[in-house]
Amino acid sequence: MGPKDRNTTSAERLAGELQIFGLDCEPAAYEKLAELCPLYWESEDELVAALVAFSTNTGKVFLTLENLNSFENEFLTKRISRSRQGATKKDSGLPGTWDIVSIQELIEVEAKEETLLNSYATPSKGSQKRSVSTPETPQSKRNVSAVARSPRLLFSPSSFSPSATPSQKYSSRSSRGEVVTSFGSTQGKSWSGRGGGGRLAVKVLDAARSLSGSYKSMFQKLTDVREVLTCKIEELGYELKELHQIEAFSPILVPAQEPVTVLGQIGCDSNGKLNPKSVILEGDREHSLGVQIPVDLSELKEYSLFPGQVVVMDGTNSTGKRFIATKLYEGAPLPFYQPTEEDGDSDQRMVLVACGPYTTSDSITYDPMMDLIGVISRDQPDVCILLGPFLDAKHEQVENCQLTISFEEVFKKCLWSIIEGTRSSGTHLVFVPSLRDVHHQPVYPQPPFSYPELPKEDKQRVHFVSDPCTLSVNGVVLGLTSTDLLFHMGAEEISSSSSTSDRFSRILKHILTQRSYYPLYPPFEEMSIDFEHFYSYAQLPVTPDVFIVPSELRYFVKVRLGSAWGAKLSPFSSLPPHTPTVGPGLV
Repeated sequence: MGPKDRNTTSAERLAGELQIFGLDCEPAAYEKLAELCPLYWESEDELVAALVAFSTNTGKVFLTLENLNSFENEFLTKRISRSRQGATKKDSGLPGTWDIVSIQELIEVEAKEETLLNSYATPSKGSQKRSVSTPETPQSKRNVSAVARSPRLLFSPSSFSPSATPSQKYSSRSSRGEVVTSFGSTQGKSWSGRGGGGRLAVKVLDAARSLSGSYKSMFQKLTDVREVLTCKIEELGYELKELHQIEAFSPILVPAQEPVTVLGQIGCDSNGKLNPKSVILEGDREHSLGVQIPVDLSELKEYSLFPGQVVVMDGTNSTGKRFIATKLYEGAPLPFYQPTEEDGDSDQRMVLVACGPYTTSDSITYDPMMDLIGVISRDQPDVCILLGPFLDAKHEQVENCQLTISFEEVFKKCLWSIIEGTRSSGTHLVFVPSLRDVHHQPVYPQPPFSYPELPKEDKQRVHFVSDPCTLSVNGVVLGLTSTDLLFHMGAEEISSSSSTSDRFSRILKHILTQRSYYPLYPPFEEMSIDFEHFYSYAQLPVTPDVFIVPSELRYFVKVRLGSAWGAKLSPFSSLPPHTPTVGPGLV
C-alpha cells in the first residue's frame, strides 16, 4: 500500500468519526486532515477529538480548507509548541536539557489537555490506545502518575550529572539491614513508630537563645577570641571551685614550697601534637594574668588531657618556672533536663537517626537516601534526624565540578525528595547541616538550612536546626552535632591510666564535663570557628540524655554519667541505638 492509499484510508476513517458528532467536511478538507495526522503526531481519534473541541468553540459544523487552516494555526501549532518543547530540544542532541522540573511540568500540561480532550471524545471501534475511564473517574493513567509522584523516579541524578551511574558495590552489598550493635534489651520489641501521632513535642531547647539564621563571619579579632577563652576558663573555674570546695586559686608563676591550687587551660608548647613533655598550663586572667608555665606530669598516676581543656591542679612550684602537678580536677557536668507537662506525653517514641553523605563514594546517585526514605515509609518513626552532609564537598565528582547544575539546586532536589517521600508517614524531620555541605556556610557554629519553598502543610513536621543543636523530643534531650568531634579530639588527647577505660569514654566524658560541643582549642585544621557565636550557641545548656555524633571511627553505644531517664537511654552514641545500620549513623 502506497502513501496515497494510506491517506485515503485515513480520510475514510476520519469521515466516519466526524459524522458521529454531526460534523461534515468538503472532499478537499479530508485530504488536509489526513496530512495533519503524521505532521503533528496525532492519532486519528485524538485529531477528531480536537476537531470537536474546535467546532464547539467556533460554532463551525462544516469544515472547509479555510476553517482547517485556522484550526491548524490556532489550535495544533500552539499545543505542539507548548507541550512538546522539551521533546524538540531532546531530539536536537543537547545534553542536560531535561531535568526533574521540566519533565514534571510537561507531564502536568499533557495530563490536563488529555483530560479536556477525553471529555469530548467517544471510544472508536478500531482504537485501542484511548485510556479507559468513566465519568466518575475521568483520570487517565498519565494523570495518575503525575499525582502519585515517586521521589525515586523524580530525583534523577542524571539530570545534574552526566556521569552518574549506580554504584555496583552498594547494590551488591551483603550486609543490608544488618544490626551491627545494640543497647539494652531488644527481644520481643517492635521498633516501629506512630508517624508522629499523639502529643509529640519536637523543639530546640531554649529556642529563643539558639542560632536561627545566617551571620557574617571572618570579622573576629584576636582580642575577641582571647576574651571568649578567658570567659570559659573563669566560668568553668568557678564551677570547679564550688564543686570541690576549693578555698582560693594561686598564681601559677609565684614560687611556692607548699602545695597550691591553680586554674588554667591546657596547651602545647609547640606547633606539634601534644605529648606528656610538651604540656603547658595557661593561667586565668584574674589570678595569673594569662601567663603560661610548663607542667610536669610525672607525679600524676592518672590523667587525660587535650588542648583547650580547663582544669584545676594541685602541685608545687618551687622555682616559679615549672609546675609539678600532684592532683588533677577535671570539669563539672551540668544537671539533666527535667521534663514538664508542656513536653508532651511520656509514651515510648521511635527516633531514627542517619548521617550523610547520602551518596556512595564512587557515584553521585542518591541510592542510600532513597533506601532511607523507604525505611521511613515502612517503619513510620515519630522523629527522623538527618545530619549532613547532603552534598559532600569531599565527593570526587563535586571536587572535579562534574555537576551540570548548581550545588544549591542539587540540595533542594534532595531536600524536596525527602520531604515529599515521607509526607504520608507523618514523621517529623530534623535537618542538621554539616561543615562538609558544599552549598552551605562552612563556619562553626553553623546556621540552619534555609528552604523558603517548604510547603505550608509540612511546616509543622519539618525542622531546620543549627549545628550543634540541643533538641527535645517529648522532654528527652538529644545533643546533636554533625562535626566529627571524636576524631578531632582523639587525635590530640593524651592519657595515662591504670584502669581499663577506653579513649571513647574519656573523650565523651570531657565533652560533658567541659560543657561544650567543641572544647578543643586550637580547633582541628579543617574547622573554621567564629568564637563570638561559638560562645553563644555551641555550649551545652544541660547534660543531654542522648549524645549523637557521627564519626569516621568505629560505631559504639556507651553509658556515661547516668541519665535522668535511668537506663532507657544512652547519653553517648556514634549511631542510633536499636537501628539497623551499615556504618556510623547510616541506615
